[in-house]
Amino acid sequence: MIHNDVLRSVRYMLNISDGKLVDIIRLGGHEVAVAEVALYLKKEEEAGYLRCPDRVMAHFLDGLVFHKRGKDDSRPPLPIVLPVNNNDVLKKLRVAFELKEDDVRQVLDSVGFAVSKPELSALFRKEGHNNFRPCGDQLLRNFLKGLTQRVRP
Repeated sequence: MIHNDVLRSVRYMLNISDGKLVDIIRLGGHEVAVAEVALYLKKEEEAGYLRCPDRVMAHFLDGLVFHKRGKDDSRPPLPIVLPVNNNDVLKKLRVAFELKEDDVRQVLDSVGFAVSKPELSALFRKEGHNNFRPCGDQLLRNFLKGLTQRVRP
């Protein structure tokens, strides 16, 4: 899924401004200008559209976890993982919103996208594991939609 779509979805879900989005990315350890974020939030067909790079998305997801759960300064920061794929986005959103496996299934069920427990656990496995399964765009899109309904009814 395109990182710009994830940014737009989370921004709408949390009902936050571009400035707050910049603050969240900064929490993740990356500096970005408000004007640059505004270009990431544009639709692909709009003039000035700028594709959100993996580095910005990785720092945004880390910043989102810190924003929602707090930052533990006693621990060293984890290195960012590049490139960012759908599984990484799903994992970070799950951590940020403190969702258990059953919560994730409920979120997906709420939008009519049923996933079995084994399918779901395969999404959270490390790449290279025998049971690893890549997260598709449709699943991530439905998860974001369901999470938005849950967070912002």
